[in-house]
Amino acid sequence: MKKKFILVPLSVILFFAFARLNSQDTYQGKKVEYNLPLVNSIATVSKGIVPFEVYFTPSVGNSFIGFKEAVAFKESRGKYHLVNSLGYLGKYQFGRTTLKFFNIHDTKDFLNNPELQEKAFMALCERNKWRLGKEIKRNIGKKINGIVITESGILAAAHLAGAGSVKKYLRSNGKDIFADAYGTNVQHYMKKFAGYDTSFIKPVKHASI
Repeated sequence: MKKKFILVPLSVILFFAFARLNSQDTYQGKKVEYNLPLVNSIATVSKGIVPFEVYFTPSVGNSFIGFKEAVAFKESRGKYHLVNSLGYLGKYQFGRTTLKFFNIHDTKDFLNNPELQEKAFMALCERNKWRLGKEIKRNIGKKINGIVITESGILAAAHLAGAGSVKKYLRSNGKDIFADAYGTNVQHYMKKFAGYDTSFIKPVKHASI
């Protein structure tokens, strides 16, 4: 989704920004730009642009929407058409092997189909929640390497590294830490995405689209 630009006087911008200051929700200082209605948005002034241009970026809470948009922001800045240097695809940066689990073989169609990408993300979360059910029950609330383990952190880490790597991390009490090709590891995701409400996600063994 493209940013919506609206030209408004500077005084209006400042009034609106300060009026919303106390009610603004952010995730570790980051604003997520996708899939939320304008009514839930905050105004952001783009510096260095004359005349001033305002774009609206939704605030995120700890709901499932907040969770998936925060993951998307970290993975791709929420860009459905993005293909990274390693060939990972879309808003949630799916690998081609993972997509095959859901019978998705046409990557061009996948990149041009936001609805399909959202369904694929949900299906992967459902499958990972089923595969990691025992680990979730055993480890919620525990501290590993100073990080409080939460369900949302586990699911985000599984999105990064796969359920198997998350099991190894938890069963080794944080000694076996998988990192991807860019150096991002499961422990980082455990911490970064902790505390979201992912009860909306149901564990489904053979989740499909």
